[in-house]
Parts: sequence; structure tokens; C-alpha cells
Amino acid sequence: MSEAEKWMQEALHEARMAAVIGEVPIGAVIVHNGEIIGRGHNLREHGQDATLHAEIMAIQEACEYLHSWRLEDCQIYVTLEPCLMCSGAILNARIPAIYYGARDPKAGAVRSLYQVMNDTRLNHQVEVHERILARPAGEMLENFFRAIRKRKKAEKKARRAAAEKKLN
Repeated sequence: MSEAEKWMQEALHEARMAAVIGEVPIGAVIVHNGEIIGRGHNLREHGQDATLHAEIMAIQEACEYLHSWRLEDCQIYVTLEPCLMCSGAILNARIPAIYYGARDPKAGAVRSLYQVMNDTRLNHQVEVHERILARPAGEMLENFFRAIRKRKKAEKKARRAAAEKKLN
């Protein structure tokens, strides 16, 4: 197992923690000198806060650990390609390298929809490593959303049956 896969396994662990509590299974870790100094998983539903993404949570923890907003000697490992907000936070924290698993064709701002990490108009660029353990990261998300669709379909069917029962 490569070093990148080792840290991505930790991010996948964070994603599983999100799934357990009903959040979209996305996880992130920040590594500094071979040690995890920031962890995060999605908490948007629990906190009812649009900014509680895995990357933001991990960045906040890492900044607190280092007593600095500059994470210049760190790497971030994320199970899903970051959105615009998280990409901006990664850039602003001066993180020099990102490793991510699955691409996000609907909101990805690293390669899919936008390429902000390598935009030379910005004062900082990020070295990008993609598709690290992309299959398990992507499958976790697919399974999560498949289960939601299945549950919603069953709820709709139950509502219809209850409505029909009332009519009879």
C-alpha cells in the first residue's frame, strides 16, 4: 500500500463515520510530517450549516493544531473531489498538495467543472493527485444515494397504500 493509499484509508474511515450518522459519506484528513493533524467528515445535516463539509472541518482542526491558518507543510486527503468552497479553503490555507478519490462531475472544482487548484491567476497553486482509492470512495457514495432513493420509493409506496386504504 502506498503512502497516499494509507492516508486515503483514513479519509475513507471518516467518510464511513459520516454515513453511520446519515450524512453524505465524504471524509478528509490533513497530514503534517507523517501525522494526521486534522480530520473531518460531512456534518451539514446535523449542524444545518452549508459550510460543514469534511474538508472545512479538517482544515479547522489542522489550523487549531498548528496555531496557524497557513498549512504550508501539509497534504489533504479527501474521498471526493472538493467543491468550489472547499477548493477555495484549501487554496487559502496554502495547502501545497491534495489527494482525492472519486471525481465529482456535478460540483468538482479541481478537475471536473473547474480547475481552480492550478489557476495561475491565483497567488497559490496546489499539486493535484487524483483517483486515489477512487473505487471504494465512489462506491460508498453510490451505495449511500441508492439506499436513499430506495427508502424514498418505499415511503412513497406506503403513502399511496395508506391513501388507497382511506378511500376504500
